Amino acid sequence: MKTRSRSTWLALEHAAKRKEAGFTLIEVSIALVVIMVALLGVVASLVYAITYNAGNKSRVQTLAVMQQEVERYRAAKFNSVTTDAYTSPASPSLCRTDGLRDLTGRVASTCRVSAVDNMMFDVTSTVDNDPFTNGTQTQSHVCTSPQGAAVTCAIKEITIEVVLAAPSPGWQMAIPARTVLRRVQGN
Repeated sequence: MKTRSRSTWLALEHAAKRKEAGFTLIEVSIALVVIMVALLGVVASLVYAITYNAGNKSRVQTLAVMQQEVERYRAAKFNSVTTDAYTSPASPSLCRTDGLRDLTGRVASTCRVSAVDNMMFDVTSTVDNDPFTNGTQTQSHVCTSPQGAAVTCAIKEITIEVVLAAPSPGWQMAIPARTVLRRVQGN
C-alpha cells in the first residue's frame, strides 16, 4: 500500500483551506463598485423617463386647453350686425367661465385656465381686425377696400398662445403651443 508523504498531506490541506477561503475584501469591493455603477445608470434612465413623461402630459394638457379656446373663439358671433364684445379679463385673472370670448380687435390679453388636475395655464389671445395691415388693428380700426373706401372689416385674425403657468425645469419648458385662426363674417 502506498503512503502519502507529509508534503503531499500539507499540499492537500492547503488546497482544502483555499477552497473554503471565499472572496477577499478587495474582490468584494470591486464587485460592489461595478454593481453600483450599473444601478446608477438604471436610476438615471428612470429619472429621464419620468421627466419625459411628465413633459408629455403637460404638453397634451396644453393642447387640450388650446383646442377649447379655439372652439370658444369659433363659437363667438361675428356678422355684419354683431360682434361679440366682452370685457377681457385683467392679466392673469381666471378666464371667463361662461365660455364667451371677446372678438373685438385688441392687443394681447392674458388669462389663466385651470386643467382637470389643477395645472394652471396662461392663455394669451390677440384679435386683429385687419390681418393684411401690419400690426394689430384694434376695435377703432377702419378697414379699407383696395380702392381706399371705408368698408366693414370682414376678416379677423385670432392668435392664441397657451403656456404652462408654472413650468418645472426640463421638457416642460418647451415652446408654448400657439395657433392662428382667421374668422370671416358669417355667424
